[in-house]
Amino acid sequence: MVGHDAGDLARRLAENAEAVCRRYLSAGRRHGNYWLVGDVRNTPGRSLFVRLHDTANGRAGKWTDAQSGEHGDLLDVIRESLGLVDFRDVADEARAFLSLPRPDPIPPSQDCPVRKLGSASSSEAARRLWAMSGPITGTAVETYLRRRDMTLLHGAGALRFHPRCFYRPDEHSLTETWPAMIAAVTDLDGTLTGVHRTWLAADGRGKAPIDHPRRALGGLLGHAARFGVASDVLAAGEGIETVLSLRVVMPDLPLAACLSSAHLAAIMFPPTLRRLYVLRDDDPAGDHAVATLMARTKEAGIECLVLSPRLADFNDDLRYLGRGAMRAILHPQLAPQDVARFLLPIMH
Repeated sequence: MVGHDAGDLARRLAENAEAVCRRYLSAGRRHGNYWLVGDVRNTPGRSLFVRLHDTANGRAGKWTDAQSGEHGDLLDVIRESLGLVDFRDVADEARAFLSLPRPDPIPPSQDCPVRKLGSASSSEAARRLWAMSGPITGTAVETYLRRRDMTLLHGAGALRFHPRCFYRPDEHSLTETWPAMIAAVTDLDGTLTGVHRTWLAADGRGKAPIDHPRRALGGLLGHAARFGVASDVLAAGEGIETVLSLRVVMPDLPLAACLSSAHLAAIMFPPTLRRLYVLRDDDPAGDHAVATLMARTKEAGIECLVLSPRLADFNDDLRYLGRGAMRAILHPQLAPQDVARFLLPIMH
């Protein structure tokens, strides 16, 4: 008989992710590139997101429950949805689903251990990195942001500076160190769940000259880098630079940077939220995030309004068109009551 280890089974299941979801998460439904369901035990709802195809943001078959923070792969889905305990039973079920032969018996001492949902190691590493980072005043982070015309930096406690943050292009490369902007990713209670790193040039005059100057660490889905405390109104977008650009003309508007379109679509709503502004990125992934949030907010009874930049994003609007133009761009897109509440008047 041919054996199949956990990694091989998980990969084969991921190649048939939608079929797996329809079998074991039948209480959910497909929405774009995701299968949405209440939790990994097949409860009706929309908290858990299963990625159905590989994207730039992640692999097919990976899932995260934005409510509980659990995450894993499709083997975990099979185990939890069926209430299985031993990995042998999980693997047998996966092989049966995939029409694969059962492996030859192996001694108990060599049997696979029970897999656990996700891992706390990346979140712990994120907490350590945050603790080792310091204020941004007078650092490359402040230079980087000010060069992008983001001058209103008070209250940006979600950002820190690390002077020598490790960067490794891939597992076969040597580790490098670069200055980095570290953003805290927190849940609705303010608990740190992860961090986002933006590696910078030594003088802060741009990003570091590396292949992937942005990377996340820890748990992001459903959470965000937050600027201000949201109550009834919140504006959410993908990038840190995008949301900080709005602070220049709307300094009292609570903001959330979700760091990718998938994470933006999955943002958890504060319990008192009544209106959500979505900062739209002009690309298909951004359109998908907007559509998903429109559906989720409608279901939750929250008003959802889209804010669209004139150029590629709001930082481009700020840098190339100026504050006055940015104010004029935002004014007609805001709810009338929020114009007086949040939008700074034009200064002559």
